[in-house]
Amino acid sequence: MIKITKAVIVEGKYDKIKLSSLLDAIIIDTEGFGIFKDKEKQRLIMRLAEKYGLLVLTDSDAAGFKIRSFIGGCVPPGQICHAYIPDIFGKEKRKPRPSKEGKLGVEGVEAEVLRGILERCGAAPAPSVEQRREITFADLYADGLSGSALSKQVRAAFLKKAGLPARLSIKSMYQVINSLMTYQEYKQMLEELKKEAVHDDENRPRL
Repeated sequence: MIKITKAVIVEGKYDKIKLSSLLDAIIIDTEGFGIFKDKEKQRLIMRLAEKYGLLVLTDSDAAGFKIRSFIGGCVPPGQICHAYIPDIFGKEKRKPRPSKEGKLGVEGVEAEVLRGILERCGAAPAPSVEQRREITFADLYADGLSGSALSKQVRAAFLKKAGLPARLSIKSMYQVINSLMTYQEYKQMLEELKKEAVHDDENRPRL
């Protein structure tokens, strides 16, 4: 079991059941879009945020991002952090068909994948400030992840390789990669992407 001191926010009861087998933590589900009108649960989440801080783990589809954004607007930025599951396409066992976007939700992701995400976001000790060189917006610009005509394509390739949802905005991506990887790991991933791009180009059939 992973002990997380923050209160963990998920979308539904099946997500909560899944995480309960992995975490020693307070886990609250939003009942999907029910959180938008449930003032009592909103107040509970705000109280938990103030006392413990929040770790939000919703699905990586449009609905999950909408719920995540709503919760983010209810509490101060310093009281919330975000964990993201990668875009994995498939179907939950209990459902007759895939979701609208075809992506697995929290309940459908393998336990080991979730464990890795949660350890990086809350359970493992963070590097000290002295040891860590932050990845900046200037780095993202210099490395082609923002500010150019090809940035969207480069960013999509980077997010895919990092196992992060393609829907992440530049701001969210900046926050997430700083929480999940060091500057050295970030640069190494970029180098690997460059090598893969060169390899693909060399092996592309010529007309």
